[in-house]
Amino acid sequence: MIGWFEAVVLGLIQGLTEFLPISSSAHIRVVSAFAGWQDPGAAFTAVIQIGTETAVIIYFRKELWEIISTWTRSLWNKELRSHWAARMGWYVIVGTLPIGVLGLVLKDQIEGVFRDLRLVGTTLIVFALILWFADRTARNKLTLEKHLSFTHAIVYGFAQALALIPGVSRSGGTTTAGLLLDYRREDAAKYSFLLAIPAVLASGLYELSEIGEGPSPAWGPTILATIISFIVGYLAVAWFLRYISTHRFTGFVIYRIVLGFFVILAVTAGWIPAIG
Repeated sequence: MIGWFEAVVLGLIQGLTEFLPISSSAHIRVVSAFAGWQDPGAAFTAVIQIGTETAVIIYFRKELWEIISTWTRSLWNKELRSHWAARMGWYVIVGTLPIGVLGLVLKDQIEGVFRDLRLVGTTLIVFALILWFADRTARNKLTLEKHLSFTHAIVYGFAQALALIPGVSRSGGTTTAGLLLDYRREDAAKYSFLLAIPAVLASGLYELSEIGEGPSPAWGPTILATIISFIVGYLAVAWFLRYISTHRFTGFVIYRIVLGFFVILAVTAGWIPAIG
Protein backbone atom coordinates (compact mmCIF):
# COMPACT_ATOMS: atom_id res chain seq x y z
CA MET A 1 0.00 0.00 0.00
CA ILE A 2 1.33 3.45 -0.93
CA GLY A 3 2.02 5.72 2.05
CA TRP A 4 2.37 9.48 2.32
CA PHE A 5 6.12 9.54 1.62
CA GLU A 6 5.71 7.38 -1.48
CA ALA A 7 2.90 9.67 -2.64
CA VAL A 8 5.16 12.73 -2.39
CA VAL A 9 7.96 11.03 -4.34
CA LEU A 10 5.68 9.66 -7.05
CA GLY A 11 3.84 12.97 -7.38
CA LEU A 12 7.17 14.74 -7.92
CA ILE A 13 8.21 12.17 -10.51
CA GLN A 14 4.90 12.45 -12.35
CA GLY A 15 5.10 16.22 -12.47
CA LEU A 16 8.74 16.27 -13.59
CA THR A 17 8.48 13.61 -16.29
CA GLU A 18 4.97 13.81 -17.78
CA PHE A 19 5.86 16.47 -20.35
CA LEU A 20 9.39 15.30 -21.07
CA PRO A 21 9.84 12.56 -23.71
CA ILE A 22 11.09 10.06 -21.12
CA SER A 23 7.81 8.41 -19.95
CA SER A 24 6.34 9.32 -16.59
CA SER A 25 4.63 5.92 -16.20
CA ALA A 26 7.97 4.16 -16.76
CA HIS A 27 9.65 6.30 -14.10
CA ILE A 28 6.90 5.66 -11.58
CA ARG A 29 7.18 1.93 -12.28
CA VAL A 30 11.01 1.86 -12.14
CA VAL A 31 11.40 4.04 -9.04
CA SER A 32 8.79 1.98 -7.18
CA ALA A 33 10.65 -1.23 -8.08
CA PHE A 34 14.08 0.04 -6.96
CA ALA A 35 12.65 1.49 -3.74
CA GLY A 36 11.06 -1.87 -2.96
CA TRP A 37 7.58 -0.39 -3.05
CA GLN A 38 4.52 -2.16 -4.37
CA ASP A 39 3.75 -1.36 -8.01
CA PRO A 40 1.27 1.55 -7.65
CA GLY A 41 -0.63 0.17 -10.63
CA ALA A 42 -2.21 1.63 -13.73
CA ALA A 43 -5.15 3.16 -11.81
CA PHE A 44 -2.93 5.26 -9.53
CA THR A 45 -0.79 6.36 -12.46
CA ALA A 46 -3.85 7.37 -14.49
CA VAL A 47 -5.46 9.32 -11.63
CA ILE A 48 -2.41 11.38 -10.65
CA GLN A 49 -2.00 12.35 -14.31
CA ILE A 50 -5.14 14.44 -13.79
CA GLY A 51 -2.86 16.79 -11.86
CA THR A 52 -0.43 17.30 -14.72
CA GLU A 53 -3.23 17.67 -17.27
CA THR A 54 -4.83 20.33 -15.08
CA ALA A 55 -1.49 22.15 -15.31
CA VAL A 56 -1.71 21.97 -19.12
CA ILE A 57 -5.27 23.29 -19.07
CA ILE A 58 -4.24 26.30 -17.01
CA TYR A 59 -1.07 26.92 -19.03
CA PHE A 60 -2.93 26.83 -22.36
CA ARG A 61 -6.17 28.29 -21.01
CA LYS A 62 -6.40 31.06 -23.63
CA GLU A 63 -5.85 28.72 -26.58
CA LEU A 64 -8.21 26.14 -25.09
CA TRP A 65 -10.96 28.68 -24.58
CA GLU A 66 -10.61 29.86 -28.17
CA ILE A 67 -10.67 26.28 -29.46
CA ILE A 68 -13.69 25.23 -27.40
CA SER A 69 -15.72 28.39 -28.01
CA THR A 70 -14.94 28.60 -31.73
CA TRP A 71 -15.54 24.88 -32.31
CA THR A 72 -18.88 25.06 -30.47
CA ARG A 73 -20.08 28.10 -32.43
CA SER A 74 -18.91 26.55 -35.71
CA LEU A 75 -21.49 23.78 -35.28
CA TRP A 76 -24.18 26.21 -36.43
CA ASN A 77 -22.06 29.02 -37.92
CA LYS A 78 -20.60 27.79 -41.21
CA GLU A 79 -18.30 30.78 -41.57
CA LEU A 80 -16.32 29.70 -38.50
CA ARG A 81 -15.65 26.16 -39.75
CA SER A 82 -12.50 27.18 -41.60
CA HIS A 83 -11.08 28.95 -38.53
CA TRP A 84 -7.97 27.23 -37.15
CA ALA A 85 -9.51 26.93 -33.67
CA ALA A 86 -12.64 25.18 -34.97
CA ARG A 87 -10.53 22.79 -37.02
CA MET A 88 -8.27 22.15 -34.01
CA GLY A 89 -11.33 21.08 -32.01
CA TRP A 90 -12.08 18.38 -34.57
CA TYR A 91 -8.42 17.36 -34.79
CA VAL A 92 -8.24 16.82 -31.03
CA ILE A 93 -11.42 14.72 -31.13
CA VAL A 94 -10.18 12.59 -34.04
CA GLY A 95 -6.70 12.24 -32.55
CA THR A 96 -8.16 11.02 -29.25
CA LEU A 97 -10.12 8.12 -30.78
CA PRO A 98 -7.22 5.62 -31.18
CA ILE A 99 -6.11 5.73 -27.55
CA GLY A 100 -9.71 5.70 -26.35
CA VAL A 101 -10.57 2.53 -28.28
CA LEU A 102 -7.27 0.74 -27.65
CA GLY A 103 -7.28 1.74 -23.98
CA LEU A 104 -10.56 -0.11 -23.48
CA VAL A 105 -9.62 -3.09 -25.65
CA LEU A 106 -6.21 -3.55 -24.00
CA LYS A 107 -7.22 -2.74 -20.41
CA ASP A 108 -6.04 -6.11 -19.04
CA GLN A 109 -2.68 -5.86 -20.81
CA ILE A 110 -2.20 -2.27 -19.60
CA GLU A 111 -2.66 -3.40 -16.01
CA GLY A 112 -0.60 -6.57 -16.52
CA VAL A 113 1.99 -7.52 -19.12
CA PHE A 114 2.64 -3.93 -20.27
CA ARG A 115 4.07 -3.18 -16.81
CA ASP A 116 6.79 -5.83 -17.16
CA LEU A 117 10.06 -3.96 -16.60
CA ARG A 118 11.79 -5.90 -19.38
CA LEU A 119 9.26 -4.44 -21.81
CA VAL A 120 9.59 -1.01 -20.19
CA GLY A 121 13.38 -1.05 -20.62
CA THR A 122 13.10 -2.17 -24.23
CA THR A 123 10.59 0.51 -25.18
CA LEU A 124 12.71 3.19 -23.52
CA ILE A 125 15.60 2.25 -25.81
CA VAL A 126 13.68 1.59 -29.03
CA PHE A 127 11.65 4.79 -28.92
CA ALA A 128 14.73 6.78 -27.94
CA LEU A 129 16.30 5.73 -31.23
CA ILE A 130 13.13 6.62 -33.15
CA LEU A 131 13.04 10.04 -31.45
CA TRP A 132 16.72 10.59 -32.33
CA PHE A 133 16.05 9.71 -35.98
CA ALA A 134 13.00 11.99 -36.14
CA ASP A 135 14.84 14.87 -34.50
CA ARG A 136 17.77 14.57 -36.93
CA THR A 137 15.72 14.25 -40.11
CA ALA A 138 12.81 16.64 -39.37
CA ARG A 139 12.68 19.78 -41.47
CA ASN A 140 11.16 21.63 -38.51
CA LYS A 141 8.99 23.93 -40.63
CA LEU A 142 5.25 23.13 -40.42
CA THR A 143 2.90 24.91 -38.01
CA LEU A 144 -0.33 23.72 -36.41
CA GLU A 145 -2.50 26.59 -37.58
CA LYS A 146 -1.61 26.23 -41.25
CA HIS A 147 -0.75 22.59 -41.81
CA LEU A 148 -2.49 20.28 -39.31
CA SER A 149 -4.98 17.98 -41.09
CA PHE A 150 -7.26 15.04 -40.27
CA THR A 151 -4.63 12.64 -41.62
CA HIS A 152 -1.94 14.15 -39.42
CA ALA A 153 -4.29 14.12 -36.42
CA ILE A 154 -4.87 10.39 -36.87
CA VAL A 155 -1.12 9.74 -37.12
CA TYR A 156 -0.64 11.73 -33.91
CA GLY A 157 -3.48 9.75 -32.33
CA PHE A 158 -1.96 6.34 -33.00
CA ALA A 159 1.41 7.62 -31.79
CA GLN A 160 -0.27 8.70 -28.56
CA ALA A 161 -1.88 5.26 -28.22
CA LEU A 162 1.59 3.68 -28.10
CA ALA A 163 2.02 5.39 -24.72
CA LEU A 164 -0.32 2.78 -23.24
CA ILE A 165 2.97 0.87 -22.86
CA PRO A 166 5.08 2.42 -20.08
CA GLY A 167 8.40 3.47 -21.55
CA VAL A 168 7.06 4.88 -24.81
CA SER A 169 6.08 8.30 -23.38
CA ARG A 170 2.91 10.09 -24.41
CA SER A 171 4.69 13.36 -25.15
CA GLY A 172 7.65 11.52 -26.69
CA GLY A 173 5.54 9.38 -29.00
CA THR A 174 3.32 12.18 -30.26
CA THR A 175 6.16 14.69 -30.54
CA THR A 176 8.16 12.13 -32.51
CA ALA A 177 5.22 11.72 -34.88
CA GLY A 178 5.06 15.48 -35.30
CA LEU A 179 8.77 15.67 -36.10
CA LEU A 180 8.43 12.88 -38.68
CA LEU A 181 5.63 14.92 -40.25
CA ASP A 182 8.05 17.90 -40.36
CA TYR A 183 6.34 20.08 -37.74
CA ARG A 184 8.41 22.53 -35.73
CA ARG A 185 9.54 21.06 -32.41
CA GLU A 186 7.46 23.48 -30.33
CA ASP A 187 4.35 22.95 -32.50
CA ALA A 188 4.73 19.16 -32.34
CA ALA A 189 4.98 19.33 -28.56
CA LYS A 190 2.10 21.80 -28.19
CA TYR A 191 -0.34 19.62 -30.11
CA SER A 192 0.94 16.64 -28.13
CA PHE A 193 -0.06 18.40 -24.90
CA LEU A 194 -3.46 19.52 -26.23
CA LEU A 195 -4.21 16.06 -27.61
CA ALA A 196 -3.44 14.45 -24.26
CA ILE A 197 -6.03 16.46 -22.32
CA PRO A 198 -9.24 14.52 -23.17
CA ALA A 199 -7.49 11.13 -23.17
CA VAL A 200 -5.76 11.61 -19.81
CA LEU A 201 -8.78 13.17 -18.10
CA ALA A 202 -11.05 10.39 -19.39
CA SER A 203 -8.59 7.69 -18.28
CA GLY A 204 -8.13 9.28 -14.86
CA LEU A 205 -11.85 9.68 -14.26
CA TYR A 206 -12.47 6.13 -15.47
CA GLU A 207 -9.93 4.76 -13.00
CA LEU A 208 -11.20 6.80 -10.04
CA SER A 209 -13.47 3.96 -9.00
CA GLU A 210 -10.42 1.72 -8.52
CA ILE A 211 -8.76 3.99 -5.94
CA GLY A 212 -9.18 2.72 -2.40
CA GLU A 213 -10.40 -0.66 -3.63
CA GLY A 214 -8.43 -3.90 -3.21
CA PRO A 215 -4.69 -3.44 -3.82
CA SER A 216 -5.07 0.10 -5.18
CA PRO A 217 -3.68 3.03 -3.15
CA ALA A 218 -5.90 4.89 -0.68
CA TRP A 219 -7.55 8.20 -1.50
CA GLY A 220 -5.38 10.37 0.76
CA PRO A 221 -1.96 9.56 -0.77
CA THR A 222 -3.49 9.59 -4.26
CA ILE A 223 -4.89 13.10 -3.81
CA LEU A 224 -1.57 14.33 -2.37
CA ALA A 225 0.37 12.89 -5.32
CA THR A 226 -2.08 14.49 -7.75
CA ILE A 227 -1.70 17.95 -6.17
CA ILE A 228 2.09 17.71 -6.22
CA SER A 229 2.10 16.54 -9.84
CA PHE A 230 -0.01 19.59 -10.76
CA ILE A 231 2.37 22.11 -9.16
CA VAL A 232 5.56 20.54 -10.49
CA GLY A 233 3.96 19.80 -13.88
CA TYR A 234 3.05 23.45 -14.46
CA LEU A 235 6.67 24.47 -14.01
CA ALA A 236 7.88 21.57 -16.16
CA VAL A 237 5.68 22.31 -19.18
CA ALA A 238 6.74 25.96 -19.22
CA TRP A 239 10.42 25.01 -19.08
CA PHE A 240 10.13 22.25 -21.70
CA LEU A 241 8.46 24.44 -24.33
CA ARG A 242 11.16 27.07 -23.92
CA TYR A 243 13.92 24.46 -24.02
CA ILE A 244 12.91 22.68 -27.23
CA SER A 245 12.49 25.94 -29.12
CA THR A 246 16.29 26.18 -29.21
CA HIS A 247 17.55 22.66 -28.40
CA ARG A 248 17.37 19.21 -29.93
CA PHE A 249 16.19 16.10 -28.04
CA THR A 250 19.66 14.52 -27.86
CA GLY A 251 19.93 14.74 -24.07
CA PHE A 252 16.60 12.97 -23.61
CA VAL A 253 17.59 10.29 -26.13
CA ILE A 254 20.82 9.50 -24.26
CA TYR A 255 19.02 9.45 -20.92
CA ARG A 256 16.37 7.03 -22.21
CA ILE A 257 18.94 4.62 -23.62
CA VAL A 258 21.03 4.59 -20.44
CA LEU A 259 17.95 4.11 -18.25
CA GLY A 260 16.56 1.40 -20.52
CA PHE A 261 19.75 -0.67 -20.46
CA PHE A 262 20.05 -0.20 -16.70
CA VAL A 263 16.50 -1.42 -16.11
CA ILE A 264 17.08 -4.50 -18.27
CA LEU A 265 20.37 -5.19 -16.47
CA ALA A 266 18.73 -4.79 -13.06
CA VAL A 267 15.96 -7.27 -13.93
CA THR A 268 18.41 -9.75 -15.50
CA ALA A 269 20.72 -9.57 -12.48
CA GLY A 270 17.80 -10.09 -10.12
CA TRP A 271 18.12 -6.73 -8.40
CA ILE A 272 14.47 -5.95 -9.06
CA PRO A 273 11.54 -8.13 -10.16
CA ALA A 274 10.17 -7.78 -13.68
CA ILE A 275 6.62 -7.85 -12.34
CA GLY A 276 5.50 -6.82 -8.89
